[in-house]
Amino acid sequence: MKIFLIGFMGCGKTRMGKNLSAKINRPFIDLDTLIESTQHKTVPEIFAELGENGFREIERNLLQNSAIADDAIISTGGGAPCFLII
Repeated sequence: MKIFLIGFMGCGKTRMGKNLSAKINRPFIDLDTLIESTQHKTVPEIFAELGENGFREIERNLLQNSAIADDAIISTGGGAPCFLII
């Protein structure tokens, strides 16, 4: 079962995700970090080039189409719950 952590920017999703990951021995994925590694650009660079809609499309595609482990803890971006249909 995947566990999604959602909330406002800076509310502690990544910190809590890392702690939970260690506690229950499941992989942790920070979605913004995954986006940066797959796009070879920072989140601000992606926003500057593609705007928020372009960024959210990348985010949605990674969540819906990627091979994220079924037992992972996933920290989403702060705006993900407002823009994604999973």
